[in-house]
Amino acid sequence: MVSASACAGQVGAVLPLLLVLFDLLGEGVECGINAEVEKQLEMGKKLLAAGQLADALSHFHAAIEGDSDNYIAYYRRATVYLAMGKSKAAIRDLSKVVELKQDFTSARLQRGHLLLKQGKFDEAEEDFKNVLKSNPSDNEEKEARSQLMKSDELQRLHSQAQSLYRQEDYTTAINLLDGILEVCVWDAELRELRAECYIKAGEPGKAISDLKAATKLKNDNTEAFYKISTIYYQLGDHELSLSEVRECLKLDQDHKLCFSHYKQVKKLNKQIESAEELIREGRYTDAISKYESVMKTEPKVPIYTTRAKERICHCFSKNEQSAEAIKVCTEVLLLEPANVNALKDRAEAYLLEEQYEEAIQDYETAQANSENDQQIREGLERAQRMLKQSQKRDYYKILGIKRNARKQEIIKAYRKLASQWHPDNFQNEEEKKKAEKKFIDIAAAKEVLTDPEMRRKFDAGEDPLDAESQQGGGSPFHRTWNTWQGFNPFSSGGPFKFKFHFN
Repeated sequence: MVSASACAGQVGAVLPLLLVLFDLLGEGVECGINAEVEKQLEMGKKLLAAGQLADALSHFHAAIEGDSDNYIAYYRRATVYLAMGKSKAAIRDLSKVVELKQDFTSARLQRGHLLLKQGKFDEAEEDFKNVLKSNPSDNEEKEARSQLMKSDELQRLHSQAQSLYRQEDYTTAINLLDGILEVCVWDAELRELRAECYIKAGEPGKAISDLKAATKLKNDNTEAFYKISTIYYQLGDHELSLSEVRECLKLDQDHKLCFSHYKQVKKLNKQIESAEELIREGRYTDAISKYESVMKTEPKVPIYTTRAKERICHCFSKNEQSAEAIKVCTEVLLLEPANVNALKDRAEAYLLEEQYEEAIQDYETAQANSENDQQIREGLERAQRMLKQSQKRDYYKILGIKRNARKQEIIKAYRKLASQWHPDNFQNEEEKKKAEKKFIDIAAAKEVLTDPEMRRKFDAGEDPLDAESQQGGGSPFHRTWNTWQGFNPFSSGGPFKFKFHFN
């Protein structure tokens, strides 16, 4: 819903243009003109009515070239400039109209409105007072008196806002400036004052829009560009900071503050871009080193240390350095408990460490802060399956290896355990049965974890040898001791050459 104040602001913004157009539609303005100039004016008027501003402007240019003392041409060109948002050009033309025809009250009213929007109270008041001295119509007199009262009130509020700023009552000053700027929308100094209040009040992000407006309202405003750049930098947006400081240097390449800031931002930006490229290439160790350099380059702005640690946490997690990932991710989450990226990366590290409940908790917290993230939803489901799986048979635990173990490590662990628990090593019947069961588990673990497809299923929370998770499959205990007779744990395949001796 649009607020009443917003609607009032929009009406106030177009009122001067409406008044100008109203005057143009009337036939009460007279001026001696030649036929060619009259033709240009008429064409421009029709194009203006059709909304073809650029074409209309060219005809009014031609009319002025044909008669540089024709106040109607300047007046109508001012109308086009207003419609195009070129207030400075409109004021120049209106001033020319007043110079050529001092009793033209509509032009004075229009110029007064524009000067008031620029915050030039004294000049605006002079125009409104001159309107009252020029035998105005009833509507013009009413409008001029209304604008004089408004100008007086705005000046009073302006003085009060400046006093509040000096007293460091920034919040109240901002409230007053909000009201003033609804009228004085083109006053660069007022916008810079409100921006400074936001900065002093600890809300620098809110100052950016006012400072950006000030760069357009005031020529060569290097100070505003510098402030915008430093605010973006403090907020952690190094790319926008770099863009804004470059605008400052375009205006003044020798600007000391901007040049010094530019060198710092450029160096930091280059390091971050390089680190992100390394991550895209999967070179996580190198990326970690680069982000450690980022923290050294900018140790005074906390957001860069936090963002760097967030990315280091990600690199450790992707590189399956689970203990390191958990440590760094936890550091980030102490500062930002709702950091979804750190929660996801720590959850993955917890899964590698077989801390399934902790992983589920992190994924649930992440989901609460990002409900529509499919990656979180899938990760949570996987963690829940793995927890359920861990409560049954865990092939990694059976072989005593980590979840990120390579095939060579799996085979090495299998050979060691298969040799240790081979039933031929036991003479006691009870011990032999226990060894047979253990050997079956060891062989099953090797079967699953050395087969890429079976291992993928197991890592996703399914047991490829479990009838509960594999439709049509058998029980994990469907393998018997006889199944494994003839299988050599010390070879990659072929018949088992050892002889078994049973009593």
